[in-house]
Amino acid sequence: MQPTVLRLLALLAASATYVNALAPAQIVPSSVPNSKSVQGASVSNGGLNTEGVETLDGMALDAIPEGRSAEAVMSSAITPAAWTATADSYQAGNPPSNVLDGNTNTFWHTQYSPTTAQLPHYLIIDMQQNYLINSIAYIPRQDGNSNGNVGEHTIQTSTDGVNYGTPVAMGTYADNNMTKTTIFDATTARYVKFTALTEAGNRGPWSSCATFSIFQTTTAAPPNGQGVWSPTIDFPLVPVSMGLDHGSGNVLVWSSYAASTFGGSPGGNTLTATYNPSTGIVSQRNITNTGHDMFCEGLSIDSTGRFVATGGNSDYKTSIYSPAYDAWTAAAQMHVPRGYASQATLSNGNIFMIGGSWAGGVGGKNGELFSPTANTWTQLSGAPVAPMLTNDAQGVYRADNHAMLFGWKNGYVFQAGPSRTMNWYGTAGAGSQATAGVRGNDNDAMCGDAVMYDATQGKILVVGGATSYQGVNATANAHIVTINGPNSVATVQNINPMWYKRIFANAVVLPTGKVFITGGQIYGQPFSDATSQLQPEIWDPVSTTFTKLAANSIPRNYHSTAILMADGTVLSGGGGLCGACATNHYDAQVFSPPYLFNTDGSRATRPVITNSPGQVAVGGTLTATTNGPVTAWSLIRIATTTHTVNTDQRRIPLFPSSNNGNTYTMPLPTDPGIMLPGYYLLFAMNSAGVPSVGKFVWVPVP
Repeated sequence: MQPTVLRLLALLAASATYVNALAPAQIVPSSVPNSKSVQGASVSNGGLNTEGVETLDGMALDAIPEGRSAEAVMSSAITPAAWTATADSYQAGNPPSNVLDGNTNTFWHTQYSPTTAQLPHYLIIDMQQNYLINSIAYIPRQDGNSNGNVGEHTIQTSTDGVNYGTPVAMGTYADNNMTKTTIFDATTARYVKFTALTEAGNRGPWSSCATFSIFQTTTAAPPNGQGVWSPTIDFPLVPVSMGLDHGSGNVLVWSSYAASTFGGSPGGNTLTATYNPSTGIVSQRNITNTGHDMFCEGLSIDSTGRFVATGGNSDYKTSIYSPAYDAWTAAAQMHVPRGYASQATLSNGNIFMIGGSWAGGVGGKNGELFSPTANTWTQLSGAPVAPMLTNDAQGVYRADNHAMLFGWKNGYVFQAGPSRTMNWYGTAGAGSQATAGVRGNDNDAMCGDAVMYDATQGKILVVGGATSYQGVNATANAHIVTINGPNSVATVQNINPMWYKRIFANAVVLPTGKVFITGGQIYGQPFSDATSQLQPEIWDPVSTTFTKLAANSIPRNYHSTAILMADGTVLSGGGGLCGACATNHYDAQVFSPPYLFNTDGSRATRPVITNSPGQVAVGGTLTATTNGPVTAWSLIRIATTTHTVNTDQRRIPLFPSSNNGNTYTMPLPTDPGIMLPGYYLLFAMNSAGVPSVGKFVWVPVP
């Protein structure tokens, strides 16, 4: 068997992850292994002709960092030496000391005879002295029996073995025997406490562990900065796609048919997980009823708050998630098979789709229109994809990916990028297309970000990206694009660049109108953590300047995602999905922006919306009451996002026409192209710019 095939099989195996000590890497590599051969590869049937043999999603296999076996993990960890392990319970013959013996054939197991010890269970490692640590690796039992695989869990540290405090990480592990690695902010500790809250397969109240490794680092946690990152939240999969559920306030995430890879998909299922921000619990589900592998899908939220996922690994399929029923259902199939396409909800409630040569054939991925009410797709021959192509080194296979789309007035769509040339697409009849001008002095911005931070003024911030999908340096470019009526030329303002060059980053509009930007790389290299940008920044639309924020300890690059939460924080997670590689990130963190803190670092007192409507109409008014005076209001459309694309989020600033004490009445936009139908979060801000927790508000199709 050829070495490249063996390498592919290893990458597509269930993941065994390991991450070295992480520090900001600011040096751009002079070359990337095998990048030349990948850049020059031809395409067929919607994919590189090297795919599955020499490449994974266009990335040379030899350039993807390999994961480590259990033995390699043990050899890379701090040597246990005189360490001790204790537990709340153990079965005779399976003591906790087994997790430190360097032998994966032995394991710790909680007591099941003559009586059964009940969950939760804990394992405490005493390293006998303090170390600066930043990750652990949990290896489940390897004897073919899954009893005791840890599901929900917490990880705490201590210097004295008495005071453990807030967990440094929590979440849920997948139910398999692969190595589970959790990364967290570097902390000084002698003791590590690993608490199992559930058994991954719900087979019984047991816990088990073959080996528990701890990793030290020489890189201290980033210094205090503006904003705060939460403890790590572990997921049982790499969260590549993400959406906010208006019914519960939970976040639904998914990967592909497998937790750690999309390559070689047999089709027919998608692994999902749900994060409950109120409890911190992560649950999991395998979606099989729609027969759809939703990796690399088009994604948006329709006018009723349902997630609409289209194409991807199953390139014709459409699946819809309904928060009302907490269920996925199959919808009508597209006429054009697609992967890495983009779609946007329109003023009339329909959904426009374009591009997507990653799957289902190369080129000709013209516009298509979905009617959620009729459950039908209509091809738009007058909405050609050709005008929006980038000049990517890999040709059309990449050139029509990840369009930056914004639903606008009269059923039109504005395409802000990634091509330097911008376009209008009409959706009436057979569709239409008109040029909207060029994006200032910018180049193509593939895998950059575009955010409508003020819909009433038609204001869009476009940042970062690169001239090609991979194998080139990113840019720090930033532009404000202003749109007016459909088919008009957009106004473009060149503004000061970001602090950091970024490709594969994520951008999220905040209630105040500022835009939070996190993750990405200096040099576009999928499935790599090299040249990671660990320090986020925030953009101020008043000063049009960027400010550095508190650095992160976990890289968020290719296949990462981020969305605004109802409490005004940002959930940022993922990265990887490359099989048994070293750069899979089965986790997320919540970022609390600076507006949630006083100048001394203490938590700011937030205004409270005590009464608000659950539904409003385009052109109507919104009346809401707070517990005290506030000075600003905004509506932000809830979001879904994948592969840096978020066509749902948009901010609508509101200006009270009157107030009666702390009750405010605000006129709403009269055009459904500005105030798109769907679910929004209503925020109130006090004079210090501190936002309330958001309230869900529905805007139906007029």
